[in-house]
Amino acid sequence: MPFIPNTDEDRKTMLSRIGVKNFEELISNIPEELKFKEKLNLPSALSELEIIREMHQKAGCNTGAQNAVNFLGGGAYDHFIPALVGHVLSRSEFYTAYTPYQAEVSQGTLQAIYEYQSMIAELMGMDVANASMYDGGSALAEAALMAVAEKRKKKILVSMGVHPYYRQIIKTYCHGQSIEIEPIALEEGITSLTDLADKIDDKTAAVFVEHPNFLGNLEDVFEISDLTHQKNAMFITSNDPVSLGILEPPGSYGVDIATGEGQCLGNSLNYGGPYLGIFAAQEKYVRKMPGRIAGATTDSQGRRGFVLTYQAREQHIRRAKATSNICTNQALNALAATVYMALLGKQGIREVANLCLQNAHYLAEKINLLNGFDLAFKSPFFKEFVVKTPVAPAKIIEQLANKNVLPGIDLSKFDYDIGNGLLIAVTEKRTRDEMDMLVKLLADFS
Repeated sequence: MPFIPNTDEDRKTMLSRIGVKNFEELISNIPEELKFKEKLNLPSALSELEIIREMHQKAGCNTGAQNAVNFLGGGAYDHFIPALVGHVLSRSEFYTAYTPYQAEVSQGTLQAIYEYQSMIAELMGMDVANASMYDGGSALAEAALMAVAEKRKKKILVSMGVHPYYRQIIKTYCHGQSIEIEPIALEEGITSLTDLADKIDDKTAAVFVEHPNFLGNLEDVFEISDLTHQKNAMFITSNDPVSLGILEPPGSYGVDIATGEGQCLGNSLNYGGPYLGIFAAQEKYVRKMPGRIAGATTDSQGRRGFVLTYQAREQHIRRAKATSNICTNQALNALAATVYMALLGKQGIREVANLCLQNAHYLAEKINLLNGFDLAFKSPFFKEFVVKTPVAPAKIIEQLANKNVLPGIDLSKFDYDIGNGLLIAVTEKRTRDEMDMLVKLLADFS
């Protein structure tokens, strides 16, 4: 039986209904030279037992994060996820729910979104947060469009410290509107204040900075904020939410729009997705925000309830007035973040952040003592740092992967002029023994 279980009679009826004799007539507008006329090179059919064995064999070719000592970062981090997060996510009323259009039957989903927004707004020190974006990159790109629309200017400045993939997404988003994107150079691994001061002008709509940045370093956000607002431009950041357990929140240094990647808040690595885009802003920009915002209200009987307060995409309002055409929210991923933040609380997130900080600095100091290994920058860092290695990082990564150790990211694939740069991330999960083991393994390359 084919995968789509329609009989020959079913297909004949459907084709007749739409006015064609057969499938070939249905696709007659496709040029003959573009049609694939040979047999597909597919293996023979397998039984259920055989296909299960096949899939297990394929899955066994991968090394899961739980089976390796993981020092990978660059936007996706191996944090501990309490078991209760998965338990709540697997409940059918959340797991199978779609967008809560009908408030009367979606109170649980709407309340979960509302609680998520409230926690994110408090964590970021911002006035309002939406019901999430696709991921950290799309959140930052949506902020770019929002800033250009708000300021009615066509130029933005983006620090080279912003994640290279995020910069590519911003470029893609802005291309169709002919928005000028100018990079801000780095100095000692952080945004150059001199270069920013030289490039920012009255035509600048916004300045974009990641904090901590892609290289792990902490930016001079207060100084950048002052320079930005002096030119009546918007200050937009991408923040690691875990870092806010010990770092000043974006709202404290005058950020207009604060974004981030929420994967580290209770979401698994998942081979790179799906993830969760955090988007928060000052209240004065609430009507320009993309996506959805859930709000609390009271019904006709005085009972507390939840509704979608703002839905600013073209499906809900006139296209000319839509702020974005972003299509959905990552509600299940946002729920994971909500449960995670509720479980840890303020003190728990502070402890996780502090463990990341202490572990990262312990490992950095140990590696820096090895012959041929040096820290690339003197700037303060949070949980990631760059090490210059005596041999190509790709060689180190390949050899250590065979020992189920993932030592970091080779920076040669990105647009940073760092010779033999290895980006290492350390979370609260890494033990002293694991970090000492990495140091011992790296010593073999000295």
